[in-house]
Amino acid sequence: MLESIEFLTQKGKTLLFPHNNRRFIAAILLITLALVACTSKNSLDQGKQDVTPSPGEPDWFSVTMTDVPTGQPFTMSEFARKVVLLETMAQWCPTCELQEIEVKKLHELLGNPEDLVSISLDVDLHEDEASLKRYAERLGYDWILAVAPLEVARALGNLYSAQYLNPPASPMLIIDKNGNVFGLPLRLKSAESLKNTLEPYLDAIPEDK
Repeated sequence: MLESIEFLTQKGKTLLFPHNNRRFIAAILLITLALVACTSKNSLDQGKQDVTPSPGEPDWFSVTMTDVPTGQPFTMSEFARKVVLLETMAQWCPTCELQEIEVKKLHELLGNPEDLVSISLDVDLHEDEASLKRYAERLGYDWILAVAPLEVARALGNLYSAQYLNPPASPMLIIDKNGNVFGLPLRLKSAESLKNTLEPYLDAIPEDK
């Protein structure tokens, strides 16, 4: 649409789009933007996934990390038979804070189920555990926050795309009760959207292994 308008005005075809009729062109642009916004909102509310699941347990599940609010070590393998919502983030990222507000709302909507684990992984190699702990305390987060070791950061980028090392894209993964990894759309996701996406995973019965 935008390319067509530009082409017609530059070529001087004034019968359909008069050069001096800026109000008409502006109206077309506003309608186009409104349609794009509605489409994006509908896609967000549906919580669609856009990444093919990765079968089996990847090596980074066995890497030990530290939950900075509690100081307790953990590995992703410990959360077998639970659903994990994992966000990659950085402390300087305002989009991350917005996404984390939605995660807090999500916990309230779901009633903090025991089989859901939320994890925020700081993938900025220039940030440390001390600053991440202050960040969590300042914002009142009550889920797991950890600084991603280099090995884990590399695995996230290599297995699921470099966008998982780009915090402003609001990257998130779901790990189901069988250890399968699913990617979520790379954009800010509402609490309601996350709830709708997570509920089938929470209702699923894990496979016997």
